[in-house]
Amino acid sequence: MNLSKAIVFVGAILLFGCETEKPAPVAQIPMNWQEIDSLKNRLPEGIRVFAGQNAEMPLKAWLAEIDTKQPHIQTRVVLSGDTSDNRESTADFAARLNAPVAVNGGYFTMNKTPAGHVGLLAIDGSVIEPATRSVSRENVRFPTARAAIGFAATGKMDIAWVRTENGELFAWDEPLANTPETAAAEPDPESGKRWQMRDAIGAGPMLIEDGEKQVTSDAEVFFGTSIPLVHPRTAAGYSKDGKLFLLVVDGRQPESRGVSLDELAMMMQDLGAYEALNLDGGGSSTMIADGVLLNRPGGGEYQREVMSAIAVLVNK
Repeated sequence: MNLSKAIVFVGAILLFGCETEKPAPVAQIPMNWQEIDSLKNRLPEGIRVFAGQNAEMPLKAWLAEIDTKQPHIQTRVVLSGDTSDNRESTADFAARLNAPVAVNGGYFTMNKTPAGHVGLLAIDGSVIEPATRSVSRENVRFPTARAAIGFAATGKMDIAWVRTENGELFAWDEPLANTPETAAAEPDPESGKRWQMRDAIGAGPMLIEDGEKQVTSDAEVFFGTSIPLVHPRTAAGYSKDGKLFLLVVDGRQPESRGVSLDELAMMMQDLGAYEALNLDGGGSSTMIADGVLLNRPGGGEYQREVMSAIAVLVNK
């Protein structure tokens, strides 16, 4: 990553009630990234954490850069260990798993106890929650293949448009042809490829595909929601040389307004992401490094309890 140039149906419930004023679009987001000195000697080799800001927008963000080629590092999708409500804070995830870095994961139902995951959740090769097959907009049923990130046991990462069929994962290199006016045809699973991932988590939409900005909000049927607007954000992506990027952007604060999906894609592209997707955002957006809460979710220190997370683990 060249830092000198680096210039949510969630908790759908999470974002639906959080409309924000839409700021003027920007063509570029120059970020001043600085590695966090206090963490340099406390994190394992291959893990670096940066704080970034843009005083003009204004914007504050945090980036964890993980060298997944390091043999002692593995990235896992993890599920809450609290069986009473299926939720825990990102800090609780990190502490329970002894994870040097963790961020919140996928969408979930905030109005149910126990919570339910909204979208794909697969752990250790088992599908805990299938991918969202379809959604309804104004009495029209739209088939969906939403973006998901997968981690293979070999260390390989992939981000694709994913569906589940009979407990198997199928991935496509192109989104379905949904538009706000027209529903796509139901895809044939055999037109996709079997997606061999140990862990996977879906959210969306896609932000970067093959190094190019490709925000597929409409194709993934996020139209009719507030998810495309400006919010606090969490994103995940990876570079062609095997670096995992976990990004959290604060929002709804005087010192950090948050970003739109297009702006989030711009930031991930500037970091060098070859592929990237949007994860759950809003008040869920949280990054923990070495047990420390780095950002200010909701403008403070309170962490919303979430159902899933992406955790970076170190083999002993």
